[in-house]
Amino acid sequence: MQTIATRTRRIAYRTRGHGHGGITRLMSPSDLGESLKPFVFLDIFNMERPLLDAMRAGAGMSIHPHSGIATVTVLTEGQMKFDDPSSGTGTLSYGGLEWLRAGGGVWHGKELTPDNVPLVQGFQLWIALPPELENGEPESRYIEPQDVPSAGPARIILGEHAGVHSPTPAPVGINYLLVTLEAGQSWTYQPPAGHTVGWLAVARGTLQAGAAVRAGDMVVFEASEDAITVQAGMDGDAVFVLASAIPHPYELHLGSYSVHTSEQALEAGERRIETLRQQMVAAGNRRTPTGNVPVFR
Repeated sequence: MQTIATRTRRIAYRTRGHGHGGITRLMSPSDLGESLKPFVFLDIFNMERPLLDAMRAGAGMSIHPHSGIATVTVLTEGQMKFDDPSSGTGTLSYGGLEWLRAGGGVWHGKELTPDNVPLVQGFQLWIALPPELENGEPESRYIEPQDVPSAGPARIILGEHAGVHSPTPAPVGINYLLVTLEAGQSWTYQPPAGHTVGWLAVARGTLQAGAAVRAGDMVVFEASEDAITVQAGMDGDAVFVLASAIPHPYELHLGSYSVHTSEQALEAGERRIETLRQQMVAAGNRRTPTGNVPVFR
């Protein structure tokens, strides 16, 4: 167990977002994402039956487009199956993730199907891409839990921590960790040089981070390279995601499902999305025998 540091990086802002069904929106590009870019969007999802049954039957999330961003979906509880001709088949559970760099354009929304479990919980994060990637070739990967490395209590979802690198091909200057602390356990995260953006969001349990943070909270830390120190409450394990980054130096230009660095890049992304839509309609029913609809790119 680590010792709590004398200085605790101050919480500058907190939110519990707004929910609809089993999804709570904690950050959007038009609000908190503007100050936390490259992190521009965060949902926490808590999906139970009968919603899971509906998703297995093909209902639930609709197919929708993205451009200019990367999305990363990480599970904190339950299991989701993937089935994609370009990626094979497998199962994501705690610590497993889907990485989708939309780049110039993709359509997705049904590429993960719930397994036969009573609850699926996790986070979906959007990252604004730099100009050299925002209209580039899309890329998607499914990384199963056994292939996501750890450093102490942290799974390295994106970036590098304590000398351990994530297998996810994320842009440089971004760290994203999934952490589980036992009751009463403390832990300190030292951001790399230049990582002045920092926040965390709690899926389960409680934390002390200079102030109490409970399940469903997202807290933003003051802009600094100082360490972030947290301690789990005594009521059980605490599960949370923590992120840090070098600030994204570009303005955000927003479409309905897209985030770009310029109006020109946004227009190019939206043109590509429409071209893909027409191709996808022409392709017809793409649902696999296991119920998934692979990413269209």
